[in-house]
Amino acid sequence: MKLGVFTVLFSQRPFGEALDYIAQNGLDAVEIGTGNYPGGAHCPMKELLASKSAAEDYKAEIESRGLSISALSCHGNPLHPDRKFAAAHHGVQRDTIRLAERLGVKTVVVFSGCPGERDGARYPNWVTCPWPPDYSAILKWQWEEKVIPYWKAESKFARDHGVNLAFEMHPGFVVYSAATLMRLRRECGNNIGANLDPSHLFWQGMDPIAVIRYLGKAIYHVHAKDCRIYPPVAVKGVLDTSGYTGEIDRSWIFRTVGYGHGEDFWRDFVSTLRMVGYDGALSIEHEDSLMSTDEGFKKGVAFLKGVLLKEKRGAAYWA
Repeated sequence: MKLGVFTVLFSQRPFGEALDYIAQNGLDAVEIGTGNYPGGAHCPMKELLASKSAAEDYKAEIESRGLSISALSCHGNPLHPDRKFAAAHHGVQRDTIRLAERLGVKTVVVFSGCPGERDGARYPNWVTCPWPPDYSAILKWQWEEKVIPYWKAESKFARDHGVNLAFEMHPGFVVYSAATLMRLRRECGNNIGANLDPSHLFWQGMDPIAVIRYLGKAIYHVHAKDCRIYPPVAVKGVLDTSGYTGEIDRSWIFRTVGYGHGEDFWRDFVSTLRMVGYDGALSIEHEDSLMSTDEGFKKGVAFLKGVLLKEKRGAAYWA
């Protein structure tokens, strides 16, 4: 396995400076944001698509520091009911897939998006319960009229460019759980899989280890991010809409790895990933509002270096 980082963490730094810092801290891989919600501070998309030599130089800048690209990421909402918004996110996604092919990157990380409840709606409508029956009707319309047709086409486009789409399961979007991810995969193609972020699973009350076993070979990329559930959950539940910086009053907050769950969990996490055949990068995504960028990153690196499985598994000589 490789230790990586989502470079949007260092968006305020020039790309070369960020790569130097990442390499100096002993990492192996970078996940690069290309636009949409993560932004594209380190990815001059138009330049890289316009010039093959520029793309080669860009890749060489990364590899010269002993790093590889684990994924390109363009989390967005191409199903947004605002057509202009959706078209912009769709365009970035298509360009990201084209760039991945040019750079030899096999994985593009995305969100599934979320439509409204009908054509002409202004905002996305995330359905969280089946009753009253209005909600079931909305969900049926969303999947049959918007979600499946759109992602069938995108799956084919990605496949034609040699790319897998790794969906980050996130509340607010139609793919937020292992079950919804596998539904999309069944309906739209087996180059659709997961960008597994355990923090989003903890937040919703799921067991990340069970999810890994359930998804198996459908895991294409992994985020290393933790989450801690706090006492307000007893009265607010996990669907907490209070602001992220009011930590003391929240049901949960994102934490640096090791500050939500200890070594026992993370050792089991990487071991179970290996059991199902995943041997790619664990990409640190720092969103811990109690720590600075550098402290959260360095603590995450130090913690993961102690639990990551780096060498190839040995022969079972005792069996």
